[in-house]
Amino acid sequence: MGAGSDGFVGGSVGVMPSLGDRADFEAADRGFVGTTSQETIRDGRGRVVWDFGAYAFLSGPCPDTAHPSLWRQSQLTAKHGLYQVAEGIYQVRGFDLSNVSFVEGERGVIVIDPLLSTECAAATVELYRRHRGNRPVTAVIFSHSHADHFGGVRGVVPDGGNIPIIAPAGFLEHAVSENVYAGTAMNRRAIYMYGAALPKSAVGQIGAGLGQTTSTGTISLIEPTLHVTRTGQEEVIDGVRIVFQLTPGTEAPAEMNFFLPGRRALCMAENATHNLHNVLTLRGALVRDPRVWSRYLTEAIEMFAADSEVLFASHHWPTWGTRELTVFLSQQRDLYAYLHDQTLRLLNQGHTGVEIAEMIELPPALGRAWHARGYYGSVSHNVKAIYQRYMGWFDGNPAHLWELPPQESARRHVELMGGASNILAKAEAAYQAGEWRWAAQILNYVVFADPADVVARELLAKVYDELGRGSENGTWRNFYLQGAAELRGDKPQNPIDSAGTDLARALSAEQIFDSLAIRVNGPRAWDIRLTIDWNFTDLEEEIRTSLANGVLTQTRSREATPADLTVTLTKPELLAVIASGDLGGVQASGARQAFTTLIELLDDPDRDFNIVTP
Repeated sequence: MGAGSDGFVGGSVGVMPSLGDRADFEAADRGFVGTTSQETIRDGRGRVVWDFGAYAFLSGPCPDTAHPSLWRQSQLTAKHGLYQVAEGIYQVRGFDLSNVSFVEGERGVIVIDPLLSTECAAATVELYRRHRGNRPVTAVIFSHSHADHFGGVRGVVPDGGNIPIIAPAGFLEHAVSENVYAGTAMNRRAIYMYGAALPKSAVGQIGAGLGQTTSTGTISLIEPTLHVTRTGQEEVIDGVRIVFQLTPGTEAPAEMNFFLPGRRALCMAENATHNLHNVLTLRGALVRDPRVWSRYLTEAIEMFAADSEVLFASHHWPTWGTRELTVFLSQQRDLYAYLHDQTLRLLNQGHTGVEIAEMIELPPALGRAWHARGYYGSVSHNVKAIYQRYMGWFDGNPAHLWELPPQESARRHVELMGGASNILAKAEAAYQAGEWRWAAQILNYVVFADPADVVARELLAKVYDELGRGSENGTWRNFYLQGAAELRGDKPQNPIDSAGTDLARALSAEQIFDSLAIRVNGPRAWDIRLTIDWNFTDLEEEIRTSLANGVLTQTRSREATPADLTVTLTKPELLAVIASGDLGGVQASGARQAFTTLIELLDDPDRDFNIVTP
C-alpha cells in the first residue's frame, strides 16, 4: 500500500504525539521582539527572493491535502522575526531556510551563520539593528560548510571588512567543492527537494521540515581568517569567550558546535535540530556517518550540557533548561545511534537496504518526541543511506549487478506486462485502491517507455499528488509534488548559480583544474594529447596539466618534455580565460591552439535536466 498504518506516507515511525501539545509553539514564540513590515525581500533587480506572506494559509486548520504533523511543523518554521535567546543572544528566524544568530560583545555583535543569500542576510541585520541599535559586526562564525550558513555573508559584511571570519577546519575546501564538483546536479535536485518552484498553498509546498524553503538571492563567500582545528579550542572574540567542539563527518564534512560560558548557552550548529536530519539528503551529498554523529552528541552532553541553560541551533527554535536540553540532546543522540546500529544488525543478517527500511520502527520514546520526527530526513531513506555507506549500491543479488538502463528496462517491462493500455488499467485500479507505491512503480515504466503518453503521465502525476499529500516528510512531499508538476509539463528552471562569483574565487588552482577535468568529454578526447604549463604570479605556484586518454591530470613537476603551451597569469585571470574560452592578452608562449582545443572538449553542465521523465 502507498500509505502507512496511520493512513499516511513514509514508513514506520511510531505513534504520532498529540497534536494538542503546544509546548513547541510556546518555545517558538518565546523571546519574540519584533519582525519586519516588508511583505517580500527583493534583489537589486527587483526580483523577489523571499516572500513572508506566502505561508499565510498555514494559520488555518490542517486540510486533508497535508499530513497534520508536517502542517504543524510548517506552522512552527514559518514564524519569522527577531527573538531573544538569552541575555545578549538574539536570533532572526524565518527569513530563509536557516537562522542567523547575533551574539552581542563589548564593541559590537558577532554574527553566526548569515543565511543563504545576501539580500536575506542584510534584511536580518536591519531588523536586529532596528531593535538593538546600530552595533557594528565584529566577527562572523560559519558553523559548517553548507551554503545556507555562509552564502549571505556579504549582506552582513558588505565590503568584506577587516574582522575575524571563523570556521571549522576544512570549511573552505568542502564549501566550494560541494557547490562546484557536483553542484549542478545537487542544485537541480534541490529545487525538487525544497519545492522552491511549487505554489505555496495547502495543495502545494507547505515547507521543507528544516525550514520553509530556500531563498533565491545572491550567494557569497568570504574566506575564513581563523580556523578551529581542535575540540576544546577557546577564542575570545569581541570580549566573548567561546569554547569549540569539532564534529567532522556529522551533518556536514566540516562542522562545529560551540559553547558560550558567559551566557551559559550552547550552539549545536545543525547537529541537533527539531527533526530527524538526513544521513543522505535527497538532493545528493556524501553519505554522513550516524555513528560518529551520535558520539559527538554524547561528547557535547559531557562537555557542555550541565553548564548550559539554553541550547540554540542554526534551524528551528531553542530549548531552554538544563534538564530539558540534556534530554533533547540524549534523544537526538539515540535517534542516530538506533538507526545506525539496527541497520547494521539487520544487514549482517542478510537484509538489504530496501528491506531494512520497511522493517525498522523507532522506539516508542523517540517516536513520541516531536523533534525526532522525520520532517527532513526520514527513517526510510536514512536507513538506505546507512546501508549504502557500508555496503555500496550493490545488494549482492547478481540480477541487480548489470541491470538494463531505465528506458530500455521500461520498454521491456511494458511489453512483458501486455502493453501500456493493460498497465494503465491496473494502475488505475491500484490508484483507486490507495496502492500508490505500486501504481507509481508500474506507471513509471510506461512513462519511461513512452514519454509522450499523456494518459500515463497524468495518472502518475495524480499518484504523486496523493503520495505527496500524505507525506509527513517535507522533502518527500516536495519531490512528489514537483515530480507531478514536471509530468504535467511544468518543469522548473534553476534560479541559482551554484558556483557564483565568490565561490569560484575561493577555489584553489587545483580545484579549478579539477572542475575542468570533470567536464572533459572523454570519448571525444580519447586520441588527443596536449600539455599546458601554468605559472601563477599571485600564488607563486606552477602547475602542469596534461590531457591523455580522455583524462586531464595535473602535477607540480615539470618533466623533461616541453609543454605545448606555457601560460603566465593570476588565478583571477585563469577564471576569466576559462569563462571566455580565449587567452586574450594573457602572457602565453607556444601553441595557443592547445588551450582552444581543451576548451572545445569541455561539456557544459545541464542546469535544467529532467528528473522524473527521461
